[in-house]
Amino acid sequence: MKLALSLLSLALSTGFAMSAANAEELTGTLKKIKDNGAIVLAYRDTAIPFSYVGIGQKPMGYSWDIALAIAEEVKKELGMPDLQIRSNLVTAQTRIPLLQNGTVDLECGATTNNSERRMQVDFSTDIFAVGIRLLTRKSSGVIDYPDLAGKNVVTAAGSTSERLIKALNADKDMRMNVISAKDIGEAFIMVESNRASALMIDDVLQAGLRTRAKQPDDWIITGTPISFENYGCMLRKDDPRFKRVVDRTIKELYSTKAIEPLYAKWFTSPIPPKSMNLNFPMNDALKVLYSTNQ
Repeated sequence: MKLALSLLSLALSTGFAMSAANAEELTGTLKKIKDNGAIVLAYRDTAIPFSYVGIGQKPMGYSWDIALAIAEEVKKELGMPDLQIRSNLVTAQTRIPLLQNGTVDLECGATTNNSERRMQVDFSTDIFAVGIRLLTRKSSGVIDYPDLAGKNVVTAAGSTSERLIKALNADKDMRMNVISAKDIGEAFIMVESNRASALMIDDVLQAGLRTRAKQPDDWIITGTPISFENYGCMLRKDDPRFKRVVDRTIKELYSTKAIEPLYAKWFTSPIPPKSMNLNFPMNDALKVLYSTNQ
């Protein structure tokens, strides 16, 4: 009897110790999420088709669907099937500060994974591959970057395109007037209203913006890509357990081929709100990205 009680006492004490150890292991974003009973996902309002406001003023898009898949995996990781999923609007300028200060827990949008940003945040496994080009009217006479000499060109503030166009302007002494709009939606309005000759941004975002034009056929995506870059989801630095959950979700989308219908849904099919089709077939860089990150 004494032996049985001793074994029971040992088992209970070991169990409590293991529970305490597990509790201690839950740190960073996962602990914040569990304590709050909710995960907060960042979204953009005009980054079609990655993350934007659509029907019913709700977030939607390719990156938003990936963020929702990650949220479902977090529910499993924490054993919290009733975990709330909340959303918070961010811009190119606010997305990193709002992630760092804990306002949002994850940002899956149209954010380039580069060394400068990796000094401030961590990135997931890459989720997309793009080239940076020009969006302009067919009648503008702009075919490539040299055609912009002495003209107004607009891009989004806080984007890698902003840095690249300013560097090009200085290096080539092109005398461009570089305008930094608050976001790509405002940037496109400036081109539509003829306040800028072209918009420099990621080619796939340009395809999304073109669908919003009154006459989509009046617009072309042109120019030699000035850079090829990959998008990733952003999370706070030095949070390895949360990053494992995020990466595991994305890699499973690739390994199960679930990414293929997801891609077709947003890039080669009619999308809200106008049921326009981007007609943006999967490029070779993206095929390689999907196949090598499983």
